[in-house]
Amino acid sequence: MKYLKKYKYQITALLIVIIIIYVLLIKHDLLTNSTNQEIEYEKEITKVNSKNDNNSTCNIDIKGAIINPGVYLVDCHKNVSDVINIAGGLKEEADTSTINLAKRISDEMVIVIYTKEEIANAIKEKNTPITIEKECICPEIKNDACIEKTDGVSNGKLININTASKEELKTIPGIGDSKAEAIIKYRNEVGNFKDIAELKNVNGIGEKLYEEIKIYLTR
Repeated sequence: MKYLKKYKYQITALLIVIIIIYVLLIKHDLLTNSTNQEIEYEKEITKVNSKNDNNSTCNIDIKGAIINPGVYLVDCHKNVSDVINIAGGLKEEADTSTINLAKRISDEMVIVIYTKEEIANAIKEKNTPITIEKECICPEIKNDACIEKTDGVSNGKLININTASKEELKTIPGIGDSKAEAIIKYRNEVGNFKDIAELKNVNGIGEKLYEEIKIYLTR
């Protein structure tokens, strides 16, 4: 006991040094582990970014009623509308009523822009141009830009403007809630349409819209 009392200050100092060294060693280990985890995380991020960079562009084949048809290397974040602009825009006879202009592109995508005549003939024959789900069998071309729809005009069914419900009228490209309601109101107040061209008398339907939608109508 006398020995301990004699060297108590030295022993206390030694214990303090040992504790400090122990704490520093633990802190070092924690920092090392944290640094290693950060390095591994950065490696993973680099791999992902590298993979994304390699897939940042898509080869797109656009054809039909387009000013400059061909194959274009396009940023994969673009949509169908962007590719149309890159290819010089639409020809005057183009009809995009069956095309999803907002669809995000993908590699090796085929975009076919149909003409108004092609759409009209397809509807008369009760045969949609070509849908996304249809298998490509030559000489037909799979059109990856088509709108997926199984009812109404995109299924080749002409809309009878004298009997169609509001929902049926809304399947006509360019006809929304207000115009569908206006058609029904006109029909109720004036009577059945004697001619499809009479549709131009409906509020909100002018000559331009009539020319675009008349191919979908019957009476």
